[in-house]
Amino acid sequence: MNPDLKQSRIDLACALRWAARLNLHEGVDNHFSLAVPDEDGVMRGNRFLINPYGWHWSEVTASSLVLCNDKGEVLEGDNEVEDTAFFIHSRIHIGAPHAICVLHTHMPYATSITLLEDGKLEMMEQNALLFDGRVAYDDEYEGLALASDEGDRLARKIGNKSILFMASHGVVVAGPTVADAFNDLYYLERASMFQVLAKSQGGKLRTISDRVRQETKAQFVDEAPKLASRHFSALRRVLDNTEPAYRH
Repeated sequence: MNPDLKQSRIDLACALRWAARLNLHEGVDNHFSLAVPDEDGVMRGNRFLINPYGWHWSEVTASSLVLCNDKGEVLEGDNEVEDTAFFIHSRIHIGAPHAICVLHTHMPYATSITLLEDGKLEMMEQNALLFDGRVAYDDEYEGLALASDEGDRLARKIGNKSILFMASHGVVVAGPTVADAFNDLYYLERASMFQVLAKSQGGKLRTISDRVRQETKAQFVDEAPKLASRHFSALRRVLDNTEPAYRH
């Protein structure tokens, strides 16, 4: 197997297992995908790895991941791809080229924000500031994603942003690598949790000045990639010691 493709499989399996550990999963639903280059080495977004149909995230291994194309054809693997996963992920990979890694979850706190009329992630806490200017919102729930048109609509909604809050549904997190996307997924849920807990207290919420927001946004440009790298390296080390079978 191509060494880069093998490492991509390992990283995606690691992310899925950790999402299960952190209770960011929902049964055997929701999906993580990673676009991989074509055989000529060019990244076109029309081939991607994705978790297999019917597998719990805690049991996914590198070899169980499905490599498929934008037509839904399985190129590598003995498993299948769930329909809504295909229509969401394939179309976002193609329609939003920056979305190399696409993570879709119904994780509790972030999803709870999508259930509020005009629900937004508010820039009032340090973790939230990691996402300042990087969030898009889809305010039109359209049912199960069982057609390419719905996937194309979601790709247009996320545009060039990293995060998409999907009304009455969940979130999509997109990034250039598994490490970057998973780091965002983790801190997005933390930011959402702090927001929900703070609002539940009924007191007046603090605000952060525009000046500090802009300065912090600039700081995160340099700090976020370093944070993602060391965070995901630590997650791999923990799994290597406790669940090494994820690599197989």
